[in-house]
Amino acid sequence: MRPRDPHEPHRAASPLELFFDLVFVVAVSSAAIQLHHALAENHVADGLLSYALVFFAIWWAWMNFTWFATSFDTDDWLYRVLTVVQMAGVLVLAAGVEPAFTDQDFTIAVIGYIVMRIAMVTQWLRASRNPELRRTALTYAAGIAGVQVLWILWVLLLDGTTAVVMFVVLAAIEISVPLLAERKASTPWHPHHITERYGLFTLILLGESLLASANAIIEALNDDTALAPLISISALTLVVTASLWWIYFWPPHHRAIGDFGNSLFYGYTHYFIFAAAGAFSAGIEVEIDVLTEHSELGDVAASFTVTVPIAVFVLGVWLVAIRANADRLVNFAVPIGAVLVWFDPVIPVPITLTAVVMIAVVAVLVAHGPIPNSPSGRSAGPTPEAGT
Repeated sequence: MRPRDPHEPHRAASPLELFFDLVFVVAVSSAAIQLHHALAENHVADGLLSYALVFFAIWWAWMNFTWFATSFDTDDWLYRVLTVVQMAGVLVLAAGVEPAFTDQDFTIAVIGYIVMRIAMVTQWLRASRNPELRRTALTYAAGIAGVQVLWILWVLLLDGTTAVVMFVVLAAIEISVPLLAERKASTPWHPHHITERYGLFTLILLGESLLASANAIIEALNDDTALAPLISISALTLVVTASLWWIYFWPPHHRAIGDFGNSLFYGYTHYFIFAAAGAFSAGIEVEIDVLTEHSELGDVAASFTVTVPIAVFVLGVWLVAIRANADRLVNFAVPIGAVLVWFDPVIPVPITLTAVVMIAVVAVLVAHGPIPNSPSGRSAGPTPEAGT
């Protein structure tokens, strides 16, 4: 388990990493579907809370593997087997999404999460054989294992408001493990590789929105009374999704993780970016339900289920990657565009206006390319979750 060279040329996502991402399609889709149902039934607060909790497990598990892989991907048979074990945990987690939403029963989801984390502990124990990183790796292993005991107690002993409060506490402990582990010796990362991995996961999440666009056309074929509005929703969803893609991939992301603080900010802020992308697809499904009279939400509330995720996504990308690589006009247009989108539901044609604003933001980005790239090489350094 020797560390990978952080300056390795042409480092790209491996077939195993791409295979690993496939199981997250299942988990993300399950979470988005359940959020859609909760919102459409006007269980907004409960739905958003369950989505936030479930998505934390999805995001953190993906982060864990991704940052570990950028540092220690040896691709031997045991590494592959342990990765497949983590994939099994993701599938169990996905199976537990529905009871988490409908009954606030997180037992199955926690079991899947723990399976992933125990496999990660084993990976860190393997990495601890490297003398220079032994203390770091053992701190990761001990920290992760200890938190899993607390998660077991959480699911067995707590419920209601107390469970929610303790979830936040345990989540904070989880994301604090890298802060403790990286103090003495830092694990290396490959800036181009790690940001490529984030980009690939973003594509998975945006793909859920394209599915929602297709669903609008399917509904239109089965409902002549709402044919024009549904086709319009489908087209506008494609426009907005393409705009989000354009905005996300406009800046050079690898420049955003040059030191420990930046890598933490980049990695942890992506929770909101990823969650917003998944929630956007749920919002589109809610809009379809409103048009076909299958939703208990009103028009304005349904529009907010679309515009708020878009605004959060754009603001998140601006904060982590665009802001430091753009001129004043771009740094004015992008956040202002996000704010305008946020409040679009007060306008009679919110989705149309959202698409227009997104097109305008993209036009500004096209006219003002990112600051010329600096040399791409980065020195080894600590990761925000060097693979917990």
